[in-house]
Amino acid sequence: MHSDDRPIGRLLNRREIIGLLGLAGAAWLGRGAHATAGATVCVARPAQTEGPYFVDEMLNRSDLRRDPRDGSLRSGTPLELAIVVSRWAADGCVPLADAQVDLWHCDHRGIYSGVRDPAFDTTGQAFLRGYQRSDAAGRVTFTTVYPGWYPGRTVHLHFKIRSPAARQPGFEFTSQLYFDDALTDRVYAAEPYAARGPRTVRNADDRIFRRGGTQLLLAVDTRDGGHAGTFQIALDGA
Repeated sequence: MHSDDRPIGRLLNRREIIGLLGLAGAAWLGRGAHATAGATVCVARPAQTEGPYFVDEMLNRSDLRRDPRDGSLRSGTPLELAIVVSRWAADGCVPLADAQVDLWHCDHRGIYSGVRDPAFDTTGQAFLRGYQRSDAAGRVTFTTVYPGWYPGRTVHLHFKIRSPAARQPGFEFTSQLYFDDALTDRVYAAEPYAARGPRTVRNADDRIFRRGGTQLLLAVDTRDGGHAGTFQIALDGA
């Protein structure tokens, strides 16, 4: 049985995070603000649990669909994802360059790579995992597939933002991305998702989603037979 809904540690509240900022270089999200001309608009996003399936494969790549071990390609509806990372500043937000952004998620069968689980063993595989370094605009892009589902969780992606290599002390921020239920219903009506039958958990039924998931919904557009979306996030202490 998957255990991704089991929290790893405890999510801190805003007051606790603010108290940590000067002690450990912790990353926190600035509240929404009006940026100055030419600056990036700050967007508030909550942290969420990493879950048990993060594997630090250190795969620097934008296309996550292929397993680098054997060259196999994961099936599914194409998904183009851009994440734009900003640094919270006194006068607004500015792009955060050279941050490492990791993305990982399950395939259309609900299976993660590189882990041993009671339901599967994919050790030695590395599909649907990778990272990018943000460019001068704070932007990273990934080509992947729409994630599948598994019991106990709604449909989601995991992401982690780590400090630029030269930053001391460093920081790390982890959260998850979600999709509108109506969009997921449309995607899952087609293969290869339809063969699995109806999913068992929707957004409102997921206890992790209920802890800030509405602020982590990914707005997507239909594009070339797939979907594309951009997610903006601002970090304080970065």
